[in-house]
Amino acid sequence: MKITLEGKVALITGGGAGIGRAIAEAFADLGAAVAIADNNAARADAVEAHFRARGQDALVSRTDVRDRAQVDACLAAVEARYGKLHVLVNNVGDFLQPGRFENHTEEDWDRLYDINLKQVFRVTKAALPLLRRASGDRSIITVSSIEGYRGMPFCPVYATFKAGLTGFTKSLALDLGPEGIRANVIAPETTDTEQVKIDALISPQYREHIPRWIPLGRFGLPSDCAGCAVFLATELSAWVTGTTIHVDGGALAAAGFYRTPSGRWTNAPVVVDSGFPV
Repeated sequence: MKITLEGKVALITGGGAGIGRAIAEAFADLGAAVAIADNNAARADAVEAHFRARGQDALVSRTDVRDRAQVDACLAAVEARYGKLHVLVNNVGDFLQPGRFENHTEEDWDRLYDINLKQVFRVTKAALPLLRRASGDRSIITVSSIEGYRGMPFCPVYATFKAGLTGFTKSLALDLGPEGIRANVIAPETTDTEQVKIDALISPQYREHIPRWIPLGRFGLPSDCAGCAVFLATELSAWVTGTTIHVDGGALAAAGFYRTPSGRWTNAPVVVDSGFPV
């Protein structure tokens, strides 16, 4: 089976940096024409220059997905240039400011809803006419988070909206399946990006423990999600819909277990090096 996106058109929201840019670059390297929506002018300029230098077909739209008029204009630009769409990647999301639930306002909830769930509804609805205009295998990929599948301290509203993406995707997959349009979720653990910098997140004195915190021994890279997006965008996953790929190094499976310095497994802080045997 040939892994290719030749002749396909893909739209990636938040494609100017991090996971979104890694996905856009991977798609372009496989022959896709890529459209990128990003509301940060500097990121948009940089990714546009990148694709121009490589001679790859890319349309970069300065778009804030929280604004319906801007989303409609972005999709109109995709239609004018390509006339159809085969792959939509809903990549935008943000946990904004964590804190105790009772200290957040309804305005805080609205901001979280708009950036993590409502804009996915908005972009997906706007993209459906172009997805229906294309033929063959088509795919909607939504980048969510591991936090939609476990509890997250001080971010209950954010985690709720991420869990909502799962329900939305499952039901959407049923609605669109008869039309040959698939819908799936990518749920990463902490991934080293401009938005979440591991060097800033983990104090230097604790970094030696990173290999023991996650079963595969490290935090994520944008390329990890890009590889899964390639799978979900191509015919490699032609019979996969309504499901989630957990790009987390085994973190969700570990469910709180981690290794001690000697390699033993434990699920609680320990003073001595005790725990399950190696």
